[in-house]
Amino acid sequence: MTLDRVPAAVRRIAGVIAAIGLPLTLSAQAALTGAGATFPYPIYSKWFSDYNAKTHVEINYQSIGSGGGIRQISEMTVDFGASDGPMSDAEIAKVKGGPILHIPTVLGADVLTYNLPSVTQTLRFSPEAIAGIFLGKITKWNDPLLVAANPGVKLPSDDILVVHRSDGSGTTYIWTDYLSSVSPDWASGPGKGKEVQWPVGLGGKGNEGVAGQIKQTPNAIGYVELAYARQNKLPVGLVRNSAGKFVEPTIQSVTAAAAGVAAKLPANTDYRISIVNGPGADAYPISSFTWLLVYKNQQNATKGKQLLDFIKWALHDGQKEVAALDYAPLPAEIVTRLDTYIKQINIGTVSAAQ
Repeated sequence: MTLDRVPAAVRRIAGVIAAIGLPLTLSAQAALTGAGATFPYPIYSKWFSDYNAKTHVEINYQSIGSGGGIRQISEMTVDFGASDGPMSDAEIAKVKGGPILHIPTVLGADVLTYNLPSVTQTLRFSPEAIAGIFLGKITKWNDPLLVAANPGVKLPSDDILVVHRSDGSGTTYIWTDYLSSVSPDWASGPGKGKEVQWPVGLGGKGNEGVAGQIKQTPNAIGYVELAYARQNKLPVGLVRNSAGKFVEPTIQSVTAAAAGVAAKLPANTDYRISIVNGPGADAYPISSFTWLLVYKNQQNATKGKQLLDFIKWALHDGQKEVAALDYAPLPAEIVTRLDTYIKQINIGTVSAAQ
């Protein structure tokens, strides 16, 4: 609580105490506020609760979507934002509070989920098949590309119904980033973004909307976040990675995707980096960081120190908690690099007046 929010009577008593030389013990703590991505909300909620129990620092977070987090950090209405899709140079240039740093916190992934009542085996998908389906070029479940990837599976001749997000989201950014990386037609067409013009399909709002459409529609296919799929026991497909291996989306294969990229990062990396379709035999190819959006130059030294201390805790102690909630932890090499990267955050000088 800051002193300007303390009731007037209490401030007068504090003044008397100070005047006679007794120690003043009123807390200068101020709650941190953040807003943004829905995907990391479960782990962020646990982190904020556990960190408050440890330090008594209160962190309030609004789960309003990546776009909302970017808007609020840009307008300086929160102390930090959160996004599953990185800000563009143009978006960062509009931020009122100056440069923004992207701090990876955990890893997530997009997965294919589908409704094929006649098929009990887990399906496998090549990049060409995924791009073809979402471009509307592959329209039947027994298309030769799908049959070739699934030997021994009797695929129906039914039409494929594509389901995608209707709202802007980091999940869509990850999905379209992947499609752009594996398909020149997608890259030169819809492209990547939190919202795109979809060539085919029906829209659903949020992961729950996409999953709901697929569950009630035989022969449908769409994408949701890995954590959501696992928690809701949805069928998910294996995807062929850049090493030619069909990989199951798991916590381990998502962490492997980041580890494969980490080995090739330059020393002074801007962490707005894509890890889709990255190297590594065990890497799941539709993986991504999710980021905290943090002002490089903190306007309030006290809040800045509190936020920096929390980030340090999240990068180390917090990583021990993520797997239990179906997130993938950051590889150790990335954490080591981030310990250096966050030293850029300028918190100024913490004074008793703040």
